[in-house]
Amino acid sequence: MKPTAPYRSETRRQRYDKRATLAKTIPVSICAVNFGLDENLAMTIRSAVCYGAESVMIIGSKPPDSFLRPRSGTTISYINILQFSTPHDFLEHCRDRDINIVSAELCDEAVDLNDFEFDFDKKTVIVTGNEWVGVPAEIIHNSQPIYLPYCGKGYSLNTAVTSSIILSEFNRQYAIHNRVRT
Repeated sequence: MKPTAPYRSETRRQRYDKRATLAKTIPVSICAVNFGLDENLAMTIRSAVCYGAESVMIIGSKPPDSFLRPRSGTTISYINILQFSTPHDFLEHCRDRDINIVSAELCDEAVDLNDFEFDFDKKTVIVTGNEWVGVPAEIIHNSQPIYLPYCGKGYSLNTAVTSSIILSEFNRQYAIHNRVRT
């Protein structure tokens, strides 16, 4: 007898729509700085949607939704995307809205993610830099820089992977923060 493939009675879109009615949003956004590989933006969008981020901010160019939709697992329809021309425009947006900026960058004064405590008194945006040049200096100087500790031979992770790890830690700390408050 030939094995049959599992059958799904709902489309991916229908499953997402159903899940969206129960989903919660956490006070965090991700900012991608002019990614060189558009697939990284799609994966970052997917992680942001799965973790319940409020938005994805993009400094620089944004590929068309028709490119991002299949590469994000169609999650692009479930998140607000804000686009900025320059790092300065992004910083101005954050200042005007009193948003805490945390940048993922290997630099002086960066704090190990394992030792970093997110501030839940205001919204946070996590900035992950361009694959080749990182986070712009203007943003680093106006943010709390953090880094991911590595014990392996590699020097840095893919930017989409980095944003997923930091979102996971934010989500973990946010859950603990809310348990303590209730």
